[in-house]
Amino acid sequence: MKNVLIVALIFVAVFTFVFFVGTQPAPRKLKEDTSVKVQTVSKKWNKAPDMILDLGKTYKATIDTSRGKMTVELFAKETPKTVNNFVFLAKEKFYDGVVFHRIIKDFMVQTGDPTGTGAGSPGYKFEDEKVTRDYKKGTVAMANSGPNTNGSQFFIIHKDYPLPKQYTIFGEINSTDSESLITLDNIANTPVEAGAGGESSKPKETVTIKSITIEEK
Repeated sequence: MKNVLIVALIFVAVFTFVFFVGTQPAPRKLKEDTSVKVQTVSKKWNKAPDMILDLGKTYKATIDTSRGKMTVELFAKETPKTVNNFVFLAKEKFYDGVVFHRIIKDFMVQTGDPTGTGAGSPGYKFEDEKVTRDYKKGTVAMANSGPNTNGSQFFIIHKDYPLPKQYTIFGEINSTDSESLITLDNIANTPVEAGAGGESSKPKETVTIKSITIEEK
């Protein structure tokens, strides 16, 4: 009788272990959620870059985007601080992978913010330079939040627009450059929806800058 009791106790112990422990799932790695895009940390500086331009040379930028390429003539002699800043950031690859976060067809397309929110910057601000040109199609100008608040964000005018001359113009797409203008049109025609502020300018599709290459002669 005693032996039967011992065997019964052993059986109960084994059954309990198998049922309550042996049947529990093993730890596993959770499947990665590919729908969430991780924003990498962008470079930051505590002051605007030192002058690296040679004002005896001419500068062009090729902006390679997910919708095509745009070639921009940079106005180094007219707006040296702004062009210097743009060239510096481009050479640091600051713009690589940055999205066009604000698109308004027949007005402009805006980019240069590594956070994609409209609030990002390279960590510093610098002064405005005098605007002597009009905001015509292909004009490249700095976006800002008030006087002397330039950083990294810029926009490209999609259609001639009578903006107040408060946004430093530092380059343009040549009006005869059909390839660049087609790319600009492609970006401007991106479907948009209302953003947090209610403005219909938030792209429904991701449009990015792949890279910006600087040519100097």
